[in-house]
Amino acid sequence: MRRRHPLPDCWLVSDERSPVPAAVLAARLPPGSGVVLRHDGLAAGPRWRLFRRLARIAAARRLTLLLADEPARAKRWGADGVHLRQHRAGRAGQARRLDLAVTMPVHDAREARRARRAGADAVFVSPLHPTRSHPGAAPLGTAAWLRLARQARGDRAVALGGMTPARARALARAGMGSRIRPGWAAIDAWTEKAAKRRQRQKRNCVPT
Repeated sequence: MRRRHPLPDCWLVSDERSPVPAAVLAARLPPGSGVVLRHDGLAAGPRWRLFRRLARIAAARRLTLLLADEPARAKRWGADGVHLRQHRAGRAGQARRLDLAVTMPVHDAREARRARRAGADAVFVSPLHPTRSHPGAAPLGTAAWLRLARQARGDRAVALGGMTPARARALARAGMGSRIRPGWAAIDAWTEKAAKRRQRQKRNCVPT
């Protein structure tokens, strides 16, 4: 891998539907985690401002920040890497020339082969479990997830879809003995953690 440091094990994938702003969630991630900024529905100006806010948080908390976009924009904005959707797999070479880390989403065997050909540094394989972000999609389950991870990358794969810390630990146990060191990414798990924290803070503020 070109990068001086390996990509993180733990990730936040931004979602415009989340009731908690992405910057709030990023500020509560464990140090050394990663963030993938999607938010494709935002206009360029607001999306840039959100990215800059996330970049300040990333610098303070040693987070890796990826932009889901074109490599040129990721480089121009100062991202650590680019998250290439499948239809942009052909831009992986450009991203490497720009010294960007490259990640890609994988949902099936065809996409796994494309990510491998592109030489992605890591793949986000989903959905492992039922998830709100893929309504109606059949979950892969552990065996199929591991199979796609091997096809796509062989060692560096991140699980997405209904993930929690407990499920991440279970996946790591299932991957023992293989070359795969699974990472995990979430949307709802971080949102729920933030909601629980707010509830605790409210209880602590109730006068007695």
